Amino acid sequence: MSTPDWSPFRDLARRVLREDAPLTLTDDVRALMLRTAKEVSIPDAEAALSTRAGALALVREAERRIAEGSNRLTDALHRMWKFQRQGDYDEARQQMREVLAVEVVPYYRELALEQLDDMADAP
Repeated sequence: MSTPDWSPFRDLARRVLREDAPLTLTDDVRALMLRTAKEVSIPDAEAALSTRAGALALVREAERRIAEGSNRLTDALHRMWKFQRQGDYDEARQQMREVLAVEVVPYYRELALEQLDDMADAP
C-alpha cells in the first residue's frame, strides 16, 4: 500500500474545523472527502455529504481517525523500539498487537503488521 497523501484533506479540515472557514462542497472537495473517507474506512460517506451537518461530521471523523491513528502508531513504535533495545521481543510484538486491536485505518494497520512481520524471526 502506498502512503496516502492526506495533506490536502488535513488542510481542508484545519480551515473548516479550526479557522471556521465555510465547507463548500465543490466537485473537488467532494472527491477529496470521498477518497479520504475510503482511506480511513468510513462507510456511507456519500450519504453524509448530502447534508451540511453530515459533511462536517465526516470531516471531523476522518480528521480524528488520521490524527489518533498516527499518534497511536507513533507512540507504539517508540515503545516497541525501546523493548527491542532491551531484547524483549514479546513485549515489542505486543505493542503492535495492541495497535491492531483498535486501529481501523488500513494504512496504519498495514504499518503495524509490517513491524510484526519484521520481528517474526526475532527471539
